[in-house]
Amino acid sequence: MSITGVGMSDESIESPERHLWTLFEPVHAITYFAPEAQEAFEEAGLRGFWRGYFGGRAAPLGAVDAGAVTALFFGFHPSFVERAVPDVWSRCSPADALAARLEGVDRAWTAHGLPSDRMQLKRAAFILRRAAESVADDRRPMFAANLALDWPDAPHLALWHGTTLLREHRGDGHLTALTVHDLGPCDAHVVRLARTGTAVDTVQPFRGWSDEDWAAAVGRLHERGVVDEAGQLTAVGIALHADVEALTDRLATRALRTVQQELAELAHIVAPIVAALEGRVIPYPNPMGVERFDAS
Repeated sequence: MSITGVGMSDESIESPERHLWTLFEPVHAITYFAPEAQEAFEEAGLRGFWRGYFGGRAAPLGAVDAGAVTALFFGFHPSFVERAVPDVWSRCSPADALAARLEGVDRAWTAHGLPSDRMQLKRAAFILRRAAESVADDRRPMFAANLALDWPDAPHLALWHGTTLLREHRGDGHLTALTVHDLGPCDAHVVRLARTGTAVDTVQPFRGWSDEDWAAAVGRLHERGVVDEAGQLTAVGIALHADVEALTDRLATRALRTVQQELAELAHIVAPIVAALEGRVIPYPNPMGVERFDAS
């Protein structure tokens, strides 16, 4: 598997970078969707899904305030974040949230019978680590905060940590792409859902945007010529979405190029994990916008 065709705007052809994102994003997302993960967060004091989500994902940053989380997570309404942050830090320290995050993934791995060949898991984790450390000088906040953490000793947890690093690296790059193209958080959701045909209710209620917020975003995009009066993407909107995705891919390329010769091997090891998660743990469609990994 080689990294070629970076910057493609023809969305009928999935870029290698995006294809690989569909491989490692579901593994990372165990921490959001597995009931065992929520159970571990609740035992640590983070009761309710969103306290676990915000506490677990923000913990690498330390006890940050709602403003930092809103900016770095990007897609949420500020008031939605403020329901959980900074209150989560009065219930659970960042260090304990990090421990609970790993504990939840560990429990889920066993509960759902995920592949457990230690040698293969260690090999996949090694490839992911090389990819992440090759871009250690990238100034990307969520990626850098997670890269500063110790790598877990257990092979399956090390693999999970590696997927977390690459997804946060890509995520930081995606926010750069949205900023370059002057798309705010709600506007970005509207564009993506209009392009993919995904139902609004798979995202809007899980990011805290009201019907009025959503309508205002559609109005702004209509003024820019991105959507028509029916809220459908125009040619301008289709090109805008393609440009955002192409830049996101381009900003993810350097890390993957470092392990280019090992990518097929990585996919061979990780694809069965993703297949085991599909439907049972990770729903499709989902608020993350990640599509099913195509092993073919």
